[in-house]
Amino acid sequence: MTAALRTEGVSKRWGDFNANRDISLSFAPGARHALIGPNGAGKTTFINLLTGVFPPSAGKVYLGDQDITRLPQHARVKRGMTRTFQINTLFPGLTVLESVVLAICERQGRGGVWHRTVAGEREAAAEARALLETLQLTAERSEQTRNLAYGKQRLLEIALALATKPAILLLDEPAAGIPSAESAELFAVIASLPRDVTVVFIEHDMDLVFRFAERITVLVGGQVLTEGAPAEIAADPRVREVYLGEAQHG
Repeated sequence: MTAALRTEGVSKRWGDFNANRDISLSFAPGARHALIGPNGAGKTTFINLLTGVFPPSAGKVYLGDQDITRLPQHARVKRGMTRTFQINTLFPGLTVLESVVLAICERQGRGGVWHRTVAGEREAAAEARALLETLQLTAERSEQTRNLAYGKQRLLEIALALATKPAILLLDEPAAGIPSAESAELFAVIASLPRDVTVVFIEHDMDLVFRFAERITVLVGGQVLTEGAPAEIAADPRVREVYLGEAQHG
């Protein structure tokens, strides 16, 4: 089976500093794949290489069979790769429904229709309502985004990403700053997304990682330490050493 997304020997250097070194990873179609590691492990840099924020110093990135190593970010989005950030960027003055309708119109190349009413965009509004139902945001559809609880804002951020109809969804600490009860709810929604969406996520909360990831890659010092199913990672003494060492010195 062709990987949904893979890298071959990807590295990123700034002068003498190696942020990522020789990373070769493969993400299966429909995967729920976590990237974990201590602070400074190179996780966000790796996501930036996947999404085209930075060009790699060496190596290649493939989306399916396509070499996308030199494609700019917007071209990767058009090919089905969408990312959310640790800092969410929402439309504070729009309602939840209006925000998603706008994102759908943007995907369709009709971003200039934002000034029209939602009622005038029936197909986009129907798609937006279905998306909000998937993400358990139906009750909030008429709320202005600035008034949403933080956990709901993160869900809306994911809704906006899904409005681009991605094949690959990259999440950079989606639960950051969310109370634990809400973060479990957030990850339950992420885990239940359709299997035509491959989900790769960075997360520090190990409880969430082991509950929701089906495969885990551990990065340390910009390199892959190990990769495997959650049970394999939990039993690996090298992984425990990395995290215990961080706890003792943190």
